[in-house]
Amino acid sequence: MGATGMAGAAGTAMGAVGAGRRRWWALAALSLAMLAVGLDGTVLSVALPRLAGDLEATASDLQWFSSSYLLFLAAAMLPMGLLGDRLGHKRVLVASLSLFALSSAGCAYAATPGWFIAARSVLGVAGAGIVVMALSALTVLFPAAERPRAVGVWSAANFLALPLGPLLGGWMLTHLWWGWVFLINVPVALVGVVVVSVLVPKAVPEAVVGRRSRPDPVGVSLSTGGLVCVTLGLIRAGEYGRHDAWAWAATGGGLVLLAAFGRYEHRLGSRPGRQPLLDLRVFAAASYTWGVVLIGIAVFANIGVLFTMPQYFQAVRGTDAMGSGLRLLPIIGGLVIGAVPADRVARLLGVKVAVAVGFVLMAAGLLMGGATSVGSSAWFVALWMGLSGAGMGLAMATSTAAALSEVSQGRSGVEAAVLQAVNKVGAPFGSAILGSVSLTGYRDRLRVPDLSAADLSTARSGVFGGAEVAGRVGSAPMSASVRGAFVHGMDLALLVSGGVAVLGLIVALVFMPGVGAGRDRAGRGGVGGSASGSQPVGVDG
Repeated sequence: MGATGMAGAAGTAMGAVGAGRRRWWALAALSLAMLAVGLDGTVLSVALPRLAGDLEATASDLQWFSSSYLLFLAAAMLPMGLLGDRLGHKRVLVASLSLFALSSAGCAYAATPGWFIAARSVLGVAGAGIVVMALSALTVLFPAAERPRAVGVWSAANFLALPLGPLLGGWMLTHLWWGWVFLINVPVALVGVVVVSVLVPKAVPEAVVGRRSRPDPVGVSLSTGGLVCVTLGLIRAGEYGRHDAWAWAATGGGLVLLAAFGRYEHRLGSRPGRQPLLDLRVFAAASYTWGVVLIGIAVFANIGVLFTMPQYFQAVRGTDAMGSGLRLLPIIGGLVIGAVPADRVARLLGVKVAVAVGFVLMAAGLLMGGATSVGSSAWFVALWMGLSGAGMGLAMATSTAAALSEVSQGRSGVEAAVLQAVNKVGAPFGSAILGSVSLTGYRDRLRVPDLSAADLSTARSGVFGGAEVAGRVGSAPMSASVRGAFVHGMDLALLVSGGVAVLGLIVALVFMPGVGAGRDRAGRGGVGGSASGSQPVGVDG
């Protein structure tokens, strides 16, 4: 080889190294943006008491402070995916980050409950754009061989918001004005704008350009309406119980709309020259279909921990919000331990076995958690939480990477939105079901003295209501009964969660493809790389 050829080869190698570094820096920016979205969801729980006083909010207002964000987050998933596919993922991601910064400032300076709810709604739309575009960007930034590791890092960053929100929010509310709880998102989002603008390539493939003139308004309406109704129904079921008629009506109506959406998209896709919002052919790929299903199962199973344990730490063990956040660190550490090396585990064992091992660990941890008592040691609780977290990290990172391996680059926005929609709906669904199990167990075990009708209703509403009444009437036996009854209900919920994890194990072993993480589908546009490790190419759009 001549000097010129050697220099050219060296330059190519250095360029590949530089491109690799740019990808990982871009991933850091995407993870930072996802952390901002996650923080906004978790920090509100500790800010609600202060907001109630300063904004003179009613109980209904407080409900909508949280629900408005979740509803608009769900509603905007598929439309944001469509916008990304048609206008450019990078363009929509930068716009979403900018909107997130503006709406966070709008929350901080809200003067009335209506203003705050409106700002939270816009924040949900911006959050949907961020989470969908960030996930779809992974299909462009990383070849198939590196994508599982990238998904592991991305997943670990997402989960950091769980303890960080209460910790950061609790400190701010103790020492600063409550508006800083939301203003903290502004610099994070703006840094994300700068880094994404510099490091993330444009990624609208040329194949999409010809399809931009044929929107699917019916598909957008049906999918949005269905996700909103299902989410609203599940939120209401979590607040008012499984017997609430409006919860059933909203959830059932949403499922009907989603079924109509699937039927309509199938019919539209069979017409020559028409382009549906969601190409249902993607579900012919087992890695995508069962990857999506297993993501939903994993979220459902582990939401029992995130739903019950903060209540356990605060109402039973007597910690505050910051202390509760600190005690959630074992599950976050487990998630990181399981998610980050998921790619190496999948290469060593195969995708099917890797996902199955994740669900085995998750089931073991959750079933151990079902033996938690009022006096359980901190080490025991940390052990089973860390074990379930490691299983969730491994199962979710591997399932997500397997599903992304079947995503076509030209449709990656919408197809990534489906993954995120299942993820986001799975949380309120799990909270509604497991919350109902926990509350039923609590009420069955609760023993109280003679109380007025109002006090009895408050005591039966949950552990915090029971603790309040016990303190007011000065009954030590009732206080002990409240704590014991809650732990009984919590254990039942964790056992159900463990059973769901066992279901995930069975589904993974029966249906998940056994070799590799799927393949990039050149016939449907590919995902910017191949299993052989070829470099992804961003296409300006």
